[in-house]
Amino acid sequence: MKSEITNSYDLFIYLKNLNLLENSPKYWWPDYGTFYVVISAILTQNTKWTNVEKSLQNINSLYYNQFDSYDDNNLLNFIANIDTVLLSQIIAPSGFKNQKAQRLKLLSNNILKDFEEFENFKSSVTRNWLLKQKGLGLESADAILCYCCGNDVMVVDSYTKKLLLSYGYEFETYDEIKDWLEFGINENYDKITQIYDKTIELNEIYAIFHGKIVEYMKKDYI
Repeated sequence: MKSEITNSYDLFIYLKNLNLLENSPKYWWPDYGTFYVVISAILTQNTKWTNVEKSLQNINSLYYNQFDSYDDNNLLNFIANIDTVLLSQIIAPSGFKNQKAQRLKLLSNNILKDFEEFENFKSSVTRNWLLKQKGLGLESADAILCYCCGNDVMVVDSYTKKLLLSYGYEFETYDEIKDWLEFGINENYDKITQIYDKTIELNEIYAIFHGKIVEYMKKDYI
């Protein structure tokens, strides 16, 4: 049975008590902090995560034919320079293969052009820069900022909108939802650290909050 919520902190606590992320990575999104997050933020658009995993496995197979170990800059350059037709073939499980291949290559080349190296991108990229890139909307941009760059950013997706609507919360824009979610967490940050009995960064809270929402909705609780 759903709990009554008056703010996002109430929602966070309700979801936390369900132990939805017991077997998940610390920040929920796989490969947190790596270039894989940038790739998967595009691949996951309009498809299921299981399809993204198949595409990533195909990318890995080709990547490790050229490199002995993983390096973000190597993967970035690999995607920037791979033949577009070949890339579209290996990411086909994610759907919209031609469009996504073109956007992945364009984004990779723009990262190299404007930031030169992946670490510079992680530390310096802005939301405005991301939103200027073809194929990146608000959700994808915030996913990159949160899960790749480690910024204090809450991601809003269709699951989030549906869950909040089930509680009677309606918003006109993406950023209104994002602000509502972040405000409740910020206002109650001290309470959250007491619950976890440790200092927990806002980025981690936002990451697992988003993960809890997704896993909750996938289980079709509402």
